[in-house]
Amino acid sequence: MRKTLALTILAFCLLLPAAATPPTTHAEKRPGEYKTFTLSFENDLFDGTDRQYTNGVKLTWMSQDLSRYQDDRRIPKWSYPLIEALPIINRPGAQRIFSFSIGQNIYTPEDIRLTELSENDRPYAGITYLGFGLHSKDRRRMDTIEINLGMVGPHSYAEETQKIVHEITDSAEPRGWRHQLKDEFIINLFYERKWRFKEVDMGRGWGADLIPHLGGALGNAWNGLNVGSQVRFGWNLPNDFGTFLIRPGSDTNAPIDDQDPRFNPRFHRLGIHLFAGVDVRYMAHYIFLDGNTFRDSHSVDKRPVVGNFMVGVGVIFHRLKVSYGHVFQTKEFYGQKDPQSYGSLTFSFSY
Repeated sequence: MRKTLALTILAFCLLLPAAATPPTTHAEKRPGEYKTFTLSFENDLFDGTDRQYTNGVKLTWMSQDLSRYQDDRRIPKWSYPLIEALPIINRPGAQRIFSFSIGQNIYTPEDIRLTELSENDRPYAGITYLGFGLHSKDRRRMDTIEINLGMVGPHSYAEETQKIVHEITDSAEPRGWRHQLKDEFIINLFYERKWRFKEVDMGRGWGADLIPHLGGALGNAWNGLNVGSQVRFGWNLPNDFGTFLIRPGSDTNAPIDDQDPRFNPRFHRLGIHLFAGVDVRYMAHYIFLDGNTFRDSHSVDKRPVVGNFMVGVGVIFHRLKVSYGHVFQTKEFYGQKDPQSYGSLTFSFSY
């Protein structure tokens, strides 16, 4: 797995010079006219393990700021009446953003070398999904409604992904995928609100802020609630809603206005900050531990409340924001030997 980490660092080194190259035109866009790509990669290789939540990849595109969602022609006309009727995300005066995501998560038991079923360990499972998000935000608040459509089971192709990567990196072969969850189409609706306040200006570019959040989920992948907060401290803090783990509602890296150091020349388009965050989830239903919703499958007795604590560092260089967070997660099910920790790497580029 060290080769995977090396390839990730190499990709970043190749991406950085291109992202840092100033635009060739004389007329700079305003921040609200930029679109944003975010690539997130999470893996327990950063902790030297290969178990539980073992890999996550997500690519998200976020539109420019919109006065109305209808101003983005990518949104189909038939959906306009439904979108306009939705509460919360149509606040007067707020910026509106549309996002599209594609991602895959992989989950395995403790010992992937076993061919027999590990009855007291979590099931093999993977999900490949598309996400469609509607976001409403100003400097102090961001609301997100997101729907995920995807597939759990063999047709998520998580087995093939893990085996290819392990073969390339000369890692242990996962041998128990025949016990994975059955195919199940996933539809899940998520809502989350974030607040940004307690901004502290310490002078000479130094500052701090606090970003609490509260959300919920409804669907056959996950039913439950989550609550948490993130605190940031640094030089030339990004004017956004923080850095979050791969999950619906995590697309928070688009700048809010021209006070973001990615756009304001007086900040030299540079910045660095430390962050720490906590998220607590209540899970009434969680398919990756409870097993398939409509068919018999392997399952374990989950813990209904799970906490994540993350510490990390973020860097801004021109229009590129790079963040790394290390995550410490409490046990997810009864019988789990140890809590889990993993790394989360995020590249976000506005263009």
